[in-house]
Amino acid sequence: MKNNFATRVLSAVVLAPVALLLTWAGGLPFRFLAVITAAAIFYEWVGMFGRAQQRFWLMAVTAAVAITSVALLAGLTGMGALSMIVIVYVFLAVIASVSGRRGGKLSHSIAFGYLYASLPALAMIVVRGGGEGGLAAILFLFAVVWGTDIFAYFTGKTLGGPKLAPKISPGKTWSGAIGGAILASLCGFAVVSAHAGQAIWVVLPIALLLSIAAQLGDLFESGAKRRVGVKDSSHLIPGHGGVLDRVDGLVVAAVCLYAIGLSLGGFDVLGETVLQR
Repeated sequence: MKNNFATRVLSAVVLAPVALLLTWAGGLPFRFLAVITAAAIFYEWVGMFGRAQQRFWLMAVTAAVAITSVALLAGLTGMGALSMIVIVYVFLAVIASVSGRRGGKLSHSIAFGYLYASLPALAMIVVRGGGEGGLAAILFLFAVVWGTDIFAYFTGKTLGGPKLAPKISPGKTWSGAIGGAILASLCGFAVVSAHAGQAIWVVLPIALLLSIAAQLGDLFESGAKRRVGVKDSSHLIPGHGGVLDRVDGLVVAAVCLYAIGLSLGGFDVLGETVLQR
């Protein structure tokens, strides 16, 4: 147990500064981070659901992920990128539906893996943007998601109480979920207010929504792993399991923040109004 904890800490010490450096750099370095994360997510998803799939089908969906990744790296964002991802997913889902082959349900899972990997990558790239507002927005997102993970764990361990979803993730409690959401919202509020130089109260409900989204993302991935009977999505990160095990909440929260930005009329509005300096 002690060795595993030391390995987890060492992995975090190595990976976290790299991720934050690429986030601070923005532009192509951050797009590279988002695309590599998406590729790792899809690789692990295929590892969980692709065992019974025909090789041609796996290659086709992998090619779709690769093409989408190249487009995102090249700077394709906005509605053009979103439309491309949705159209490709619908195309893959239709093929999975009409194939009529054995394991068709799993074919749908692989098709969903394309969306599960690609859409969060686009969301993070758009949220990050290229300016100070984008940097504040992505750090706000990180603060909420990481705060949710940390505070939910320690609050749940300290207070205990009724289980949140015992059939999906037996270790999670309602006290952890509520405590994590409240304290993570304060973390997000602190990041935005520090950036703006004044208290920006409007981000509190946004932070709370993102924390709930992150916890739902965590539960979704736990349910997926339980469905295929695995403990970790992979062993890519020593002591932590897979990349998806670490970003399961982030991918859902990022898409949620992306949708909020679109509802506000674009991320210029989010950056200049909600996250202004």
